[in-house]
Formats: sequence, structure tokens, C-alpha cells
Amino acid sequence: MHDLLSALILGIVEGVTEFLPISSTGHLLIAEHWLGARSEFFNVVIQAAAFVAVVLIYRRRLWELLSQWRAPANFDYLAKLSAAFAITAAGALAAKHFGFRLPEDVRPIAWAELIGGVFIFGIEWRVRRQRRDNAEISWGVALFVGAAQILAAVFPGTSRSLCTIFAAMLAGVSSRPAATEFSFLLGIPTMFAASGFELFEVVRHHGVGGEDWTAVALAFVVSGITAYVAVRWLLHYIRSHSFNGFGWYRLVLGVVLLTLVH
Repeated sequence: MHDLLSALILGIVEGVTEFLPISSTGHLLIAEHWLGARSEFFNVVIQAAAFVAVVLIYRRRLWELLSQWRAPANFDYLAKLSAAFAITAAGALAAKHFGFRLPEDVRPIAWAELIGGVFIFGIEWRVRRQRRDNAEISWGVALFVGAAQILAAVFPGTSRSLCTIFAAMLAGVSSRPAATEFSFLLGIPTMFAASGFELFEVVRHHGVGGEDWTAVALAFVVSGITAYVAVRWLLHYIRSHSFNGFGWYRLVLGVVLLTLVH
């Protein structure tokens, strides 16, 4: 029963935090410090569930892009998504080649939360000073977002959503919905590719014979459901609100974590 409760909580944590700019990896590491560490296979599976939820939310947009890819606007958007994905993939492969692994320590996560919070305030201040609403995803924006996404794989606690959404805003996209959509659509191939690769490596080297499949299934379903709710809420929220609330959350969490690790 304790194992299932732990799986339930971790599924909720992953689903809620995966697409909010507060770092799912950081929150999972923090949760596992208290609930006990889970296998790489478990973490990859519940992360994939969150992205299944995003596919469902953006299913009409994805169908439009793929079924009408010859339309100039769709072809241009897909090309930019592909270029951003290629940059991220190259950076991730380079990090893998040099043996980089995310540290499983709370302190760097705490500092990343603090720095990310300040970064959110800075970008929001910059956007408010712009005189027009810009929703265009230019080639410069796409390439910059692809490069920024690498940071989430290299530095724990930064958050993939934080890196990509605010990279787009820093590059001149003042429309929060436009920046968020590009971030989330880019995240679909990125995270499915990363999850598939990690899953292959885990199965090849360690196998999954010792997994509690009931706990994995429970966490997968819970992660998918909570991610669906969290993303729908976020897309509605940013229509009329800034991201500053997440900035305050990151600052408070960072201070709390630094206090606890002393």
C-alpha cells in the first residue's frame, strides 16, 4: 500500500509540474528524497504519460500541421519546429557523449529555482515594455528556443518549459500563448525521443524484471490525467495573467530548500 501511495504522489507531482515553469525533474528529485528513489524506468514512463496528455490537448493543431503540411504557413512552422528539435538533439547527444548526468542533489535545484524566479520577473518586465503584441515565431526565435531547451537537460531545476517559453519571449515573442504553444509542440518530439532513448538504455542495461507494474501503471495514468488538467489550466491562465506567480513560487521554494539542506 505504501508503494502505491508513493507512486500515486509521484504521478501527481510529475503531471502537475512537467509543463509549468517550475521544473518537474527538480520536484521529482525532491519528492523522492522523502518517498524513496524510484527506478529510471519508472521516471521515464510517467514523464511519457504527461506528453501523451499534451498530444491529446493539441491534437487538432497537430492534425492541421501534419495533414496540411504543404500550406506555406504550416510548412514554415513545421520547419522551424524541426530545426529547433535538431539543435536540441545535437546538444543532448553531445552531453550524453561526454557522460553528463543530472546531479541528484537538492542544493543545485534550489539555486536553479531562485535564478529561474528572477529570470521570470526580468522577462515579464521586458515584455510589458514592448509596445506591440508579437506572436510570430521567426527563424531566430526557433533556433534560440532549440538551443535554450538544452539547458533543461544540463542543469537540474531549470525546467524545460521555463527555458523554452521564456527563450521565445526573450527573443521577441510577447504573446504568451504563442510562446507556450511553440514550447509545448517542440516538447512533444523532444521528450518522446528522449524518453524512448532512455527507456531503451534502461531495458538494455538493467532490465525491468523487478518493476512493480501495478505502481508503474497507476503512476502513468495519474501523471497523464494531472498533466492534462494542468496544461488546460495553464493555457487558460496565461490568456489574462503573467508568469510572475510562478516566479514567486520558485523564489519561495528555492529559499525553503536552501534552508532545509543546511
